Parts: sequence; structure tokens; C-alpha cells
Amino acid sequence: MTREAPFTDMDGIRAALADLPQPDAAATAGANERNGMLTKPPAALGRLEDLAIWYAGWRGDARPQLDRPQSIVFAGNHGVAAKGVSAFPPEVTVQMVANFRAGGAAINRLSEAFGAEMAVVELELDRPTGDFSETAAMSEDDLVAAMAAGWNAVNPEAGLLVTGEMGIGNTASAAAIAAGLHGGGAETWVGRGSGVDDEGLARKRAVVDAGLALHAEALSDPLEVLRRLGGREIAAMAGAILAARHFRIPVILDGFICTAAASVLESVTPGALDHTVAGHVSAEGAHSMMLEKIGKAPLLSLGLRLGEGSGAALAISVLKGAIACHSGMATFGEAGVSGG
Repeated sequence: MTREAPFTDMDGIRAALADLPQPDAAATAGANERNGMLTKPPAALGRLEDLAIWYAGWRGDARPQLDRPQSIVFAGNHGVAAKGVSAFPPEVTVQMVANFRAGGAAINRLSEAFGAEMAVVELELDRPTGDFSETAAMSEDDLVAAMAAGWNAVNPEAGLLVTGEMGIGNTASAAAIAAGLHGGGAETWVGRGSGVDDEGLARKRAVVDAGLALHAEALSDPLEVLRRLGGREIAAMAGAILAARHFRIPVILDGFICTAAASVLESVTPGALDHTVAGHVSAEGAHSMMLEKIGKAPLLSLGLRLGEGSGAALAISVLKGAIACHSGMATFGEAGVSGG
């Protein structure tokens, strides 16, 4: 599989979603067998056992190591931000990108703490998407370019992927995507995001409902939901997660916005997210509902609502622990312990 995105139009994206690699059955079976011989009571490590076996299958190694995790932060600007849907002004996107590059953000510190190589990808910050309450957020070319940028940012040699985002106004887009994919209006999916007050929340819900009404005829097509209601950074995360599937790289999903991006893939092709786990459930109320829709149980619940990939990066530690136990523990036979 080439590192460069294999698609140049919407039909190419659909083709990439129709032909998805599967985990290595022999590695999964071998990991299951090894798990049954380790010096512990059956299922004593709970979800850690499932995580290690899941990871082994996607990496094609019954006794894997977690090497070269990668975290990528995608940044994009949203036209809908002009409607006052965020507690922060749009210029904060550019300012935070500078902070990422200077190493001053939470995702920088968490990536470093858990050994992830971090990249920052800016997506036409001088050209915000269209205001989705008045027009489509992106043209077809814009969507394809953003998803290709996400695909191309993934290192095919990475052993794990975390995707994060920065984009003032993007919780409004994520809520609109969730409603477009799963039904329910703004009342169901729109939360306070970056911390809007009651007036801001009402304004944000009105904008999302307006967008859903404007694009109602297209909401049966998940890629059209993404194109019309999303953002470049959201599309780029979807492209990166799709690339990881083709490279058989396991993915830890981040919060509400990342999960919205991932949900588009799952809505196109059920099972498209089999190579992913949910790193955490965020403080954004609708995140837990979206995780239920895609069938993912979070690894952590810490009240985080930062974005950037921060919760997923923190969950790298859980996956590392699972793999360390699975691949490093002695078997009953090796340890000379009775009961194996």
C-alpha cells in the first residue's frame, strides 16, 4: 500500500472504504493461546487482555511490541465560527498551532510522556470552510484534499496512531455531523464545547438546526454529511484513520470531534473502525452517546474536554500496559508455576 492517498475524488474515497484489510487471524489465535498460558487467573487482567489480543491481530504478531506511536494534530478554520458558536475567537486556531509547534500544549507533553512522535498539519487556515448553516462547508475537491492530507500524514511504519484537532467552532460541526449521521436535532447533540454560556449554547443549537434543515436532502450519504457539515481538520482525521486501516495500524480515538470523524467511516462501511478503540469519554455530554452508536467502550473517563488528541494520547499508557503484560509476562511453564 502506497503512503500517498489512493483517491482523487469522492468515488475513490468510497472505493477505499469498500476494500478494507482485516486483522491477521493467525496472530489473533496465537495471542489468544498465549494469553491462556500466562501466570494469572483466567481474565484477571480484564480489558487489558482483550486490548493486547486486538493489537496483536492488527500488527500480525502474536507477541507484539508497541513501537513508534504517532500523534497528529490537524488544524482547520470554520466559517460557522462567525456565528458565535465558540467561547473563543477564530484567531485562536492559528495561535494554538504556534503553541503546538513550540511544544507548549498538553498534547506535546502527553505525546512526549508516552513516546509518540507528534506532527502538526495545518489545513488552509487562511481559507475557512463555508458556514454550514448557509452553504456547504466544503466543495468535493476540498473534502478530497483534506482527507488526502490526513492519509498522507500517517507514517506507514507507525505502530499506533492518535489523531487530534484544533479548530474554533469544530464542536458545532461535530454535533451537526452526529445529528446528520445518527438522527436527532441540535438539542440532542450540541453541548457547551469550549465553554459557551447559555446564550451561546442557544445560538449554537440554532445554527446547527439551521444547517441540518438546509442540507436535509443529503443526510442519507455519510460522506455528504462530512462535506456539508464538517471541517477540513475533521475530514483529515477521517482520512488518517482510513489510512491507518489500510496500513493495519491500530488507532486510539480521542474525544467528541475525533469520534464524529470516525463515525463517518463507520456509517459508510460498518466495521470500518474495527482497528480502533476509544481512548476516553469526554465531558462533552453527547460524546458517550456517539461512542454507543459506534459500539466503543472508552478506556478512560477523566472529565477531559480539551481535544488535541490529549485523551487518546493518555490512553497510550493503558495500551502499553496491556502489551507489556501480554508479551512480557511468563507462562506457567516458563515460571514453573502450577495451574497452567
